[in-house]
Amino acid sequence: MDIQPLIAQLETIIAEYDAMAKKSAHKDLSDLPRSDRQALVTRAVAAIRRIAGKDSVYDQDVQRLLTNSMALHVHTSPIMGVVMALLFDVKAGHVQSIVELIHAETFGDFLEMAAHLQEAGYRDAAAVIGGSTLEAHLRALCAKHGIPAEVSKSDGTQVTKKAEAMNADLCSAGAYNKLEQKNVTAWLDLRNKAAHGKYDEYTQDQVALLLDSIRAFMSRVHA
Repeated sequence: MDIQPLIAQLETIIAEYDAMAKKSAHKDLSDLPRSDRQALVTRAVAAIRRIAGKDSVYDQDVQRLLTNSMALHVHTSPIMGVVMALLFDVKAGHVQSIVELIHAETFGDFLEMAAHLQEAGYRDAAAVIGGSTLEAHLRALCAKHGIPAEVSKSDGTQVTKKAEAMNADLCSAGAYNKLEQKNVTAWLDLRNKAAHGKYDEYTQDQVALLLDSIRAFMSRVHA
């Protein structure tokens, strides 16, 4: 994963804060225009949530600061402290675990949706959603391991790589072993059957097993 864009976002906010601090006669920047200070805080809070994720330790710190004091001049500097802490952790390489948690939370929501559909008898839709979630996870794994998720056509245009091609590339790169690769192939095959109307080639129980297996795979192989 390329962390430079994340670093650039945070450093830009910190640089803007430093520039404002030089113009201000007070540590809390209270003598500067409120609109400028509010814009800075809003951008800082948005960057923290965007990079660290909702309900992360960083986001929780921000929410605590905002709850403890609604006064802009009181929470501006502490929130910037959270930005600085996040920047330090991103540079130290800890952002990978943050991104993995976000992926797990997002993909878990889709699998839960698929499970509800399967339990309600909508096995075909559940299989498609489960397989699509698996494909999104494979794409995230490619990003993590520096594997291109796109290929060039003869005319030079870029197209998304097939899920099975990503599966093979990930196995070759050591993201997981041959057994996992074969499992992924089987899961993708069931998804394709559901997507192409081959409904008599799989059962309700197989879809339930598919969803459980994908969830376990994503827990073993973090993106």
